[in-house]
Amino acid sequence: MNMRFSSNINKQHSNPLIFLYQRKLALNLCLVLLCTFSVSALSKSVDKKHIEQAIEEALSTFQTPGMAVGIIHQNEVVLSKGFGKANIANNKKVDAQTYFRLASTSKAFTSAALAILVDEEKLNWNDKVITHLPEFTLYDPYVTREFTITDLLTHRSGLINGAGDSMIWPEPSGFTRAEVIANLQYLTPEYSFRDRYAYSNVMYITAGELVAKVSGMSFENFVEQRIFKPLAMNCFVGDIPKASLNNVAMGYAHNSARGIYAIPRNGISQQGLMSAAAGGMVCNVQDMLKWIGALLNRNNLPFSDKQLTQMWYPQTILWVSPQEREWNKTLFKSYGLGWRLANIGELNVISHTGTLSGYQAYVLMVPKLTLGVVILSNGSNSAARGSVMQTIVKAYMQKAGYVDKQQQDWISTYVDHLDEREQAYLAKFEEPVATAPMSITDEQILGEYKDKWFGSFTVVSTNHKTAANTPILRISSNRMKTLTGTLAPFQDATYKIEWDNKNAASDAFMHFTLNVKREVVKAELHPFRVDTVVNHAYRDMTFIKIAPE
Repeated sequence: MNMRFSSNINKQHSNPLIFLYQRKLALNLCLVLLCTFSVSALSKSVDKKHIEQAIEEALSTFQTPGMAVGIIHQNEVVLSKGFGKANIANNKKVDAQTYFRLASTSKAFTSAALAILVDEEKLNWNDKVITHLPEFTLYDPYVTREFTITDLLTHRSGLINGAGDSMIWPEPSGFTRAEVIANLQYLTPEYSFRDRYAYSNVMYITAGELVAKVSGMSFENFVEQRIFKPLAMNCFVGDIPKASLNNVAMGYAHNSARGIYAIPRNGISQQGLMSAAAGGMVCNVQDMLKWIGALLNRNNLPFSDKQLTQMWYPQTILWVSPQEREWNKTLFKSYGLGWRLANIGELNVISHTGTLSGYQAYVLMVPKLTLGVVILSNGSNSAARGSVMQTIVKAYMQKAGYVDKQQQDWISTYVDHLDEREQAYLAKFEEPVATAPMSITDEQILGEYKDKWFGSFTVVSTNHKTAANTPILRISSNRMKTLTGTLAPFQDATYKIEWDNKNAASDAFMHFTLNVKREVVKAELHPFRVDTVVNHAYRDMTFIKIAPE
């Protein structure tokens, strides 16, 4: 950019005050022109072709069929585009209107719904949950009394990570939201109340029901009418119109034995999910850009700027990993209300990821750059979304002068990282090996086993034979219809469960307890691993054998 000013500006003026004024005016003009140039040219100066090439490479490298990516910068939609395939079977391509499951990026909308009710003075962030949901009961009566609405959203309940997820996944869930809330009392805490971060989906389901109770509307209708509609977002919390099902992404996973395969149980269908408030919403990248655009501008939102500040206020401290320190120079990380807060170098970043078997989501905003990015994919490898997000964010940071060094190859970085993780896992992995003979027979364990909150498992003998010419045993849950598997003798009074859906549940031990008459009276489940762990999905379940009628 060439800028010329009158040579008179450099001449000694007879009046010093006039001279200084002219000089200041000229310098300010220079700054205005330079700033105008830098803001308007920044989006254009970022190599969009390089970003699109990185997206295509990420899909191929990380076995992800398709991805939709949206970038909004300085109020301008820079990219809103689909890549790869939405459905391998019919060869349908992803576009900006293709619907994906949002997974846990749904949580921000649940928080936003509560923010609207706070603005309307129908509740307060510090209200006790039992004030609005008297049926809300936790294991500890003190925690029940003191638990606030803010606590519902900040993952500091004292429960283990993912406590109660067995009532939600694998979909479709056999539990209602009311049953999820009723069963919270059976989940035992591992940590002190508000002591540390441990991710909780069941608390967000509770938050969704609180929205319904206070507003008098269903949670689905409230979010769609009070958030999606004002922002002109054609997204869904509940049931999906048939017409919108013409452009949906099927979820996929990958392993070395099967290659890329579909996960139809998590596919987008007409019926909404019980888990909507925690991770069951459906949207496309075009409409998600409207959401983050409004958040970045802090206007035209269905809630006040005061509530947005509260949602983005740090509540629970998060651990910063060595990887985050190395890659992003991250020094702080915390959780707000449905959002994660951290720094990347000198810049504050607000983000959230979403993970569901077959779907990966990533929403990130850098307010100082007025930059927002949305990534939705139909694969199960988080490295695809991670490498693409790093490529995009670091490109904009570099052009704005926040990253000095040349942009690194984030695809290769993630490949190396995954390889290091795999090598570390294999170095520690030890396959459980039986060291004792069986002390019970298959016939002894047949029947129904019931837990007081999770429901029943049934063990049956089939007409199919094992390699040892014994009947194959099958196990199935009466509440979670897709939770089925095969039982095989392991050692003593313990069997191994191999679940049919490997990406829904990991293999487990099922240990049977006998009475003095050597009758099986109960069973407990534990992770299939050598070491003993207490923080697992089955820790609060005890299945009592039901006597046959």
